[in-house]
Order: sequence, then C-alpha cells, then structure tokens
Amino acid sequence: MEFSEHIKTANVEDVVLRQPLHPPSRGTLCITGHHLLFSDREEEEGSCRQVLLLLRNVDAIEKRISGSSGTITIKCKDLRVLQLDIPGMEQCLNIARSIETLSCLDGVSEMYPFFYRPSDVSLQDQWGLSSPENHYSQMKELHDRWRLSTVNRDYLVCPSYPPAVIVPKNTDDDMLEKAAKFRQGGRFPVLCYYHRKNGMVIMRSSQPLTGANRKRCKDDECLLQAVIDGSDKGFIIDTRSSQQALQARMTGGGCESKSCYSSWTRLHRQMERGKALQESLIKLVEACRDESNNMDRWLSKLENSKWLSHVQTALSTAGLLAECVERDGHSVLVHGSEGTDSTLLISTLAQLIMDPCCRTLEGFLALLEREWVQAGHPFQQRCAHSAHSHTRLQQESPVFLLLLDCVWQLWRQFPLALGFSEALLLRLATEAYASDFGTFLCNSHQERCALGVKENTHCLFRALLRPRERDCYSNPLYEPTELAIWPSVHPQSLQLWRGFFLRWTPQVRHLEEAQEEIRNMVTEWGKLALS
Repeated sequence: MEFSEHIKTANVEDVVLRQPLHPPSRGTLCITGHHLLFSDREEEEGSCRQVLLLLRNVDAIEKRISGSSGTITIKCKDLRVLQLDIPGMEQCLNIARSIETLSCLDGVSEMYPFFYRPSDVSLQDQWGLSSPENHYSQMKELHDRWRLSTVNRDYLVCPSYPPAVIVPKNTDDDMLEKAAKFRQGGRFPVLCYYHRKNGMVIMRSSQPLTGANRKRCKDDECLLQAVIDGSDKGFIIDTRSSQQALQARMTGGGCESKSCYSSWTRLHRQMERGKALQESLIKLVEACRDESNNMDRWLSKLENSKWLSHVQTALSTAGLLAECVERDGHSVLVHGSEGTDSTLLISTLAQLIMDPCCRTLEGFLALLEREWVQAGHPFQQRCAHSAHSHTRLQQESPVFLLLLDCVWQLWRQFPLALGFSEALLLRLATEAYASDFGTFLCNSHQERCALGVKENTHCLFRALLRPRERDCYSNPLYEPTELAIWPSVHPQSLQLWRGFFLRWTPQVRHLEEAQEEIRNMVTEWGKLALS
C-alpha cells in the first residue's frame, strides 16, 4: 500500500502544539505513513525541539473548525492528550483525515515495526529470549515425568498454542488431540509452571465443552489424572462464578464435573473480562481527567470505575493459586472460558509470588514472553483501542494493563524483591498499544509465523536487556530472596497506579523527578561500595 494516498497535506507551518507539562509552542507539523512530527524552532536559542508521535498511539481525534483555521485534539493510547491549532481549514481537515486513516491500518505488515530499522541492531539477531524447547531443556527436573510434545507443529490442534508444549510423559499425542477437541479453541491442559520446591505444577487450558448434555472425554480425564499421578488431589481454579460456568453449558461450554474428575476440587473465583474490564478502564481514565477538584466527586468516580476491585480480585486469585501450590502442595489447573486472558493473568502473578527467578529483569521479561506472547494472548484484538476511542467496542480488553498494575502493586509492597523498576512497567504498558517492535503484534504464534514477524521486525524484550536499557529498567535496591512474596489485598493496601494513570500531570512528574534523583544516588553509592 502507498501511504502517500492517505496524505493530502504532508506538512503545515505555523502550527501551535499544546501538550501536557509543556508551554504551548509554535512550529512545523509533518505527517508521514507512521508518524506525526512537530518541530519547534526557537529562533533565539537556535535550537530545535521535536515531538515524534507514532500514529498507532492515536486512540481518538476530535476536530473543531473556527473560521479559516481549525483545532485537532489527539487522544493517545498512553493517555496523553495533545492539541494542534492549525491555520487553514482545508489543511486542518486533511491532517485530521490522514491521522484517522493511518492510525487504524488493519494490515499487520503495514505497521511501523515492519519499517523500523535502528542502525545498531540487525534483523539477523536472535529474536525472543527463549522457546518452549529451550525452557524444557533447561528444566532438568521435568524430564522424569514430563515431555515436550510437537502435536501442534502445524497449528492444527490448537491455533493459539505454540508448536511445542509440555505435557505429562505418560500421555501420547493421540490423547492430546482428542482432549483438544473437548476444550474451547483446542486449548487442552499444558504445563506452564513447575515448582522446584515440591514438584507441584500449574497447568492452564480453556473450558471443557461439556454442553447441556454433560458430555465427557476420557482422554481429557486421563490427561488430568496423569498430572497429579499418585497425589491425593489437585485443584481447578475457574475464573468464572459457578453461575457463569453453569450458563456456559447452554452454549456448549461448561466445567469439569465432580464425578468424572473425582481427584480434582473445583474452586470458582469470578474475574471480569472483556467489555466490563474495558468500560472500567474508560471510567477510571475519565475520573483521572476530572478537573473539578471536588473530593467527593473524585472518590465516587474512582469507586464507580471498579478498577481497584479488579486489581484486588486478580491479586487475591493469584494468591489462592500460589497458596495451593506453595503452602498446600497441590497441583492446579487454571482456566476461564477461552483461557487467553484471566487465566494468563493469574498464572503470571502466581509465578511472580512464588518464583524468585521470575523477579529478575530478565526473568520477568521471559515470563511475559512465555505466558503472554507464546501462550496466545490476542494482543492485536485486546489492545486495538485504549480508553479514549469513540468506536464501538469489539474485542478490546485491558487485561495486560491490569497485569502490569498488579505487578506494580507487588513492586510497591516489596520494593527490594523485584529486580526491575516502575519505568519498565510503564514502558511495557505503552509498547503493548503502540510499538516500534514486533513483540506485541498479532494474536498468536501462528499469526506471527505466517506474517514473518520474527524475520522482519525487532524484538522488544531483547532491546530492553541491552546494557543502556538494562541500567534504566533495573531496580538499584534489588535484594534477591528465595521466599514467596505474599501481597496484601486489603483495600487499604492497594493504591491507584499514579505513575500510569496520572503520568501526564505536574504532580506525578515532580514525583518521577524525585524518584530518578534518589535512584541515581543509590546507583552511585552502589558503585562506590564496589570500588
């Protein structure tokens, strides 16, 4: 596609930019296939300040024409709001039309990661941090009871799984294929975590397709029996209420019956997803932009958004999962309906709570790659829009943002236990919605392979581990601990993630500057102590 088709006016002089935390500035506005570039030339100083905005970051735009000029308000997915005062009505309308079209390109191969070519890295460099094959080969403890299956090598068994998955050793691929037909979207139970302390595991899947007739699948039952292999019992954590699971039977879904899965105890913990979660985010962002300075109004809007309730539910459910594995010594299967959202959320949080290896910078990024990118979270659908979009909601849902908020709550409660900084979480929150890198493109491993994402884009996680970036995103106060970190989920313990939701306000910016100064001091002291 020729991007020039959508650019009627490529640049405009004498544009005024109004943006958070900066005074208004006058300069030149340019639009390209993927970016909006504003150059502010300060004649007195002879300097040039530039603002570069990735068009994919645009969530919604509003235009207002007044006489012979116009104003465009750009609402970004990272919650920034910019305003452009443009001389000339036609120029204003042309720019607005270009932004609307170029910010919503559907073709993945037309997006900026396919054009981003930094000079200091090569497309031939390794893409990603690990793979299911590498993960399995490094976990020697698994080899007695678990095997690596390539039953999904052609993505025919489960379109959203990677080609290789870890399953019990005494199951064959024929059994897996039959179990997959009994699970929504083919997401049969696979291993996602092995607890070294006691050999217990976390499995994840989608819901069983029992339906109104209470269908059963012997192979699925045998697969789960092979997971506990001699243990007295296992737990199934269903991220729906028992009522929702019952209703799902009417549309072909359902849950594991006690009679067929007698060694498993089912626990229901309702977690919101989809539209309810997206509307919660929209209400929270609206509350954060309220300038009335009315305390009752702010507290009422914050409560009505229910966002912190979603954070609390996610952390408490993850705590329950970790408790079953770490304290009670039982293996657990986690699923909701599709197994691509709340399932991944609580399995990730539980691993952070229990496993010190997941709390280092590299370990955390590898965890996200394994549990979100490889495990089939549909980033393209869920992160199509953020909180400002006027378009009708389709499959958007801020599940990944909710994960990052929960991790921030852990980071705040255990400031020495996590090896990465808040800056990393903020960077990931931005990159999931609009990125130079290909890591969060598409909805599954299969789609990324079909579109050549690994061959034609750069990997965000590898970029974040390069020396300069690593320094920026590491926690200088980090002190590794082998102990589990059990989060408090009391309402008084949970806070609004100001660094993200209020990041474009002066108060938070001052706080960031103070934190950066403290960080630099701690880093310098660390260097002196080593010298």
